[in-house]
Amino acid sequence: MSDLAIGLLSVLLATNTPVALSNLIARQTGISIHIPDPNDPVEKAYQKLLAEDDAAQAEVDQWIKAKQERGDANDAELAALRARIQQRLDQVRQAYEDFLKQHPNHARARVAYGSFLNDIQEEDAARVQWEKACELDPKLPAAWNNLGNWHGHNGSVSNAFRCYLKALELRPTEPVYYENLAITMYMFRRDAAAYFNLSEHDVLQKAMALYRKALELDPENFILATEYAQSYYGFKPPKTGDANTDRKAAEKHFQDAMAAWTQAAKLARDEIERQGVFLHFARWQIDAGQFDAARSNLALVTHSMYDRTKSNLLRKLDRLQAEARLTNALAPPAPAK
Repeated sequence: MSDLAIGLLSVLLATNTPVALSNLIARQTGISIHIPDPNDPVEKAYQKLLAEDDAAQAEVDQWIKAKQERGDANDAELAALRARIQQRLDQVRQAYEDFLKQHPNHARARVAYGSFLNDIQEEDAARVQWEKACELDPKLPAAWNNLGNWHGHNGSVSNAFRCYLKALELRPTEPVYYENLAITMYMFRRDAAAYFNLSEHDVLQKAMALYRKALELDPENFILATEYAQSYYGFKPPKTGDANTDRKAAEKHFQDAMAAWTQAAKLARDEIERQGVFLHFARWQIDAGQFDAARSNLALVTHSMYDRTKSNLLRKLDRLQAEARLTNALAPPAPAK
């Protein structure tokens, strides 16, 4: 039995389990975490607050879905629905305000309140809560991650990098943090090159490595797998000037992309997602000149939602295949040996 397993057994026998477990993990892994005591009255009030937030958002989603299922609504009905939603969300806002008035130094509540404000498009107010949470508890990774999201959308990209790196430092096993840093480096590759003192090519390789780390930690996540696979569309291997080297690099890029989409196909949760991956297989195969394989994958796409995309790819396939046949027909015969 490992030292950590033995320690966990001791924790189960401890009188103050949350404190004992937190101390054990800090000793064994070097990662300091806060494990709340579920019997603490403040913790109970906080959990009740989160439950109210979740319940309100579920109710609002249900109201919107019901309206959509009923079809078109007149202006008066839409105004009434908006007022009803606003009233319900105001109740949650007031609950957060009341809690923080009593417990102004509760960092996790400020993170949650910030997420609530962000969900209702009050992004600047959300940022205030997350910054306060970081100030109150600098070791709270969710606060740094959320603040990184804010900077990535509204502020300095350099600050986004700094916040994501801090979140990863505090919780290096959280796949979302790797994903967020990967997205930001990929989207803002020039800023990332300056911040990390890397070439743009190296930035992209780093971003792809971060995606792979996220998938390693969350290997069953189809959305993450497709996000990683789609990233291969956004760059090509740099040209070296040597035709043979460039050809091999392009082939590897193609194989890496196909491998990523193959993994996504294995994780598809239904036929719609699976057929969507078949379209990506075909797109890559068309560009690689693998026309028969592309046509086979397109034949597997039968859902009507993909009709337009499938039709466009078939037209491209027919055109490129015809051009290839013409090129081969006009090519001079090989010299006799």
